[in-house]
Amino acid sequence: MTFADGRTVVTGLLVGADGAWSRVRPLLSSATPEYSGKSVVETYLFEADTRHPATAEAVGGGSMMALTPGREIFAHRERGDTLHAYVGLAEPQEWFAAIDFTDGAAAAARIAKEFAGWAPELTALITDGDIAPVLRPLFALPHGHRWDRVPGVTLLGDAAHLSIPNGEGANLAMLDGAELGEAIAAYPDDIETALDEYEQAMFPRRAKAALFEGAEAQGADTDSAKDPIQAMIAEFTRDEPSK
Repeated sequence: MTFADGRTVVTGLLVGADGAWSRVRPLLSSATPEYSGKSVVETYLFEADTRHPATAEAVGGGSMMALTPGREIFAHRERGDTLHAYVGLAEPQEWFAAIDFTDGAAAAARIAKEFAGWAPELTALITDGDIAPVLRPLFALPHGHRWDRVPGVTLLGDAAHLSIPNGEGANLAMLDGAELGEAIAAYPDDIETALDEYEQAMFPRRAKAALFEGAEAQGADTDSAKDPIQAMIAEFTRDEPSK
């Protein structure tokens, strides 16, 4: 293995834990992340309880989600009286490229335009941000991504199963690491058996796949089946009695 500074090392085990654009993944798979059709714009409101009380009340003491097909706002509290929001829009990358994100005020105004008619305490998460909005395109590896066993090499976390955010990415990465460690400890003299055992347990444990399959199996609408958060909400509310 050759590092960026030219150093080299010979190893019997190489674990790609280097995220969405993993440089180890090509040793195992030709798959590359693809744009999901959605991006989020990240914003922060500081000193929210005193400077933005209505928005702070709307978010509450934990987190808040407001969704409609193709448009959504997720916000949660962080330490220091901070509100952190992700504003999601289902648009092609070209649509976002037409917005000048170097001009924070203009970019916020353009994004807020897509939420015309929404409650002002929600749109304030876009228009009243204390930093310039940050664009974060969402990419994912192909559904069901896996690879054939390659001696001495494996992947974990986003390098192995990148999906659009569903609240489980960090949990899955930590579980991958724990189970890989357990497999190696169980087979200290047989690394190939350890890697095979780890991979065969990890492949089916992809949160995005499970949510999509669950939504489709239960007949969730097309828009919800495309989005794991909306799929989860559709599943939880499907059998609620009408009021």
